[in-house]
Amino acid sequence: MTTFLTTPQGRHIAYSHTPGRGPGVVFLGGFRSDMTGTKALHLQAWAEATGRSFLRFDYSGHGASHGAFVDGAISDWREDAAAVIEVLTEGPQILVGSSMGGWIALLLARDMPDRVGGFVGIAAAPDFTERMWEAEFTLAERTALLEEGVFLRPSDYSDDPYPITLRLIEDGRQNLVMNGPLPLHMPVRLLQGSADADVPPAVAIQLFHQIASPDLRLTLVKDADHRFSSPACLAMITDAVEDVILAREALPVEDAAGLQVSNLR
Repeated sequence: MTTFLTTPQGRHIAYSHTPGRGPGVVFLGGFRSDMTGTKALHLQAWAEATGRSFLRFDYSGHGASHGAFVDGAISDWREDAAAVIEVLTEGPQILVGSSMGGWIALLLARDMPDRVGGFVGIAAAPDFTERMWEAEFTLAERTALLEEGVFLRPSDYSDDPYPITLRLIEDGRQNLVMNGPLPLHMPVRLLQGSADADVPPAVAIQLFHQIASPDLRLTLVKDADHRFSSPACLAMITDAVEDVILAREALPVEDAAGLQVSNLR
C-alpha cells in the first residue's frame, strides 16, 4: 500500500514499506522513474520471500509523490531520500541505487554513514548532469538553458520529451562526487551493462577506481542495457544485495572510540 511522508522541507513523498528483519534494503530509483518499476518490484518480492525489510519511494515530482518534476533538483531528491530513511527505517540500510539513484545513494553514504551499511549500484550515474552539459548538449541546447532556464529533451523511454532546467545543472555542480576519492567503509557492488547507451561503462570503471572500500566489486554484463531488467539481470541484483549483506557481517567496524569491533548486525 502506498502512503505518504511529509519531509522537513514540506514535500509529500509516496512510499511503500515492507516490514522485516535488518539490515533493511532501500531502493533509490532513477531520473524520472518511479517506485513501480521492474527492479523495485523485483526487490520487494525478494524481500517478502526472505523476510527482509524493504523500502521503495518516489522522489518529489516523480511517480505518486507530490510536486512538479520541473521544480526538482539533486539536492531536493537527496533530501527526500534522507527523510524517508531517517523516519521510516531503523539502523544501517543497504542502498540499491539505479542510475541517478546511485548518485543519491553516494551522497547519503557520505552525509549519513551511520545509516548506510552497504551500496549496490545499478548503472550508477553520479554527476550525470555535468556529463550532459560537458559532452552531450548542443550549443543550441546550452543557449536555451542559459536564456530560458529550461529546454525539452527527447527521451528513449517516453514519447514525451522531458524538461532539463538550468537549476538542475547548477545544483548538480554543488553535489558532484566524482571529483575526488570516495571513501565508503562498507561493502560495495557495482553492476553495469556493456550496452548501456545512457551511462557508458567508462563511468562505472571510473567509479570503481575512485571508491575506497574494504570490499568492492564491479560486474560488467555483456550486452545488458541501461534498464538492466532482464531476468538474468534482476537475479544479479538480488544476488548482489545478498552478497553485500553477507560481506557486511564479516567486516570489522569502528566504534565511537575508533576501536575495531566485530560487526554483529
